[in-house]
Amino acid sequence: MLIQQEAKISMRFNDLAFNDLAKPGYTPPAHACDAHCHVFGPARDFPFAAERKYTPQDAPKEKLFALHKHLGFERSVLVQASCHGTDNRAMVDMLNDAKGRYRGVAIIDETFSDSDLQELHEAGVRGIRFNFLTRLVDAKPAAYYQKIAEKIEKLGWHIVVYFESENLPNIRELLLSLPAPLVIDHMGRPDVSKELSEENFQSICSLVAAHPQNWIKVSCIERLTRQGPPYSDVIPFAQHLVEHFPDQVLWGTDWPHPNMEENMPNDVQLVDCIPLIARTPDLRKKLLVDNPHRLYKFE
Repeated sequence: MLIQQEAKISMRFNDLAFNDLAKPGYTPPAHACDAHCHVFGPARDFPFAAERKYTPQDAPKEKLFALHKHLGFERSVLVQASCHGTDNRAMVDMLNDAKGRYRGVAIIDETFSDSDLQELHEAGVRGIRFNFLTRLVDAKPAAYYQKIAEKIEKLGWHIVVYFESENLPNIRELLLSLPAPLVIDHMGRPDVSKELSEENFQSICSLVAAHPQNWIKVSCIERLTRQGPPYSDVIPFAQHLVEHFPDQVLWGTDWPHPNMEENMPNDVQLVDCIPLIARTPDLRKKLLVDNPHRLYKFE
């Protein structure tokens, strides 16, 4: 069974498999951006962090470039994942090859100097990520996040925050005190079995509304769903965010979907959900082109 599962995943990552993979029914507009994806390894060149809580399969830059070409995305934002820790070399390597078409979100700690951060900036990094999921990273005191945020303030970077909706009350004050725009990962991971009026989801919306420079990603519907494709339980939450915050939303695949090997989503299906999430051409252009261009200042 394990061998069959590994073979299935390998086919998902095989460039040649894209020849047999259907094209999305929806064609993204020119300069469309996948604003949330990852590059892993290859481990022989870019080892995973010793303190990691999970070990993914290699998902190197060649596979991601090929996927974006197949799906019709010219731009992308690489988000450093916890399995690589503060070693951002795999991400930077892909940014260098993308020649301005990709941007990065790094993970840093208190040991990073101004010159270290400037090197990341020159490579295309425009933000850092704070992960508050204790099943993925160890918890840290508020003072740690404040210190890190102060390091990146002069560069004009933003802070990507990853949390689950029920934990937001515990970190809301901290997030609002950080001296940088916030980008909320994966819709704040709401409970999609609840109503849109549910308190935790409305608290996420109020965090976006707290400042016009705050953003939210309508990504990871495949991770939030309780029903599976076509994700009809998640779509209303994404629609709500797109229609209430049209100038503050981003979209991403979350490729290669770490820790989802048992229910690996079809990226073509995710692209075909975009017209359901953003129901007019104007909203789709803002979501995929205008907003990421404004935040990441692509060349």
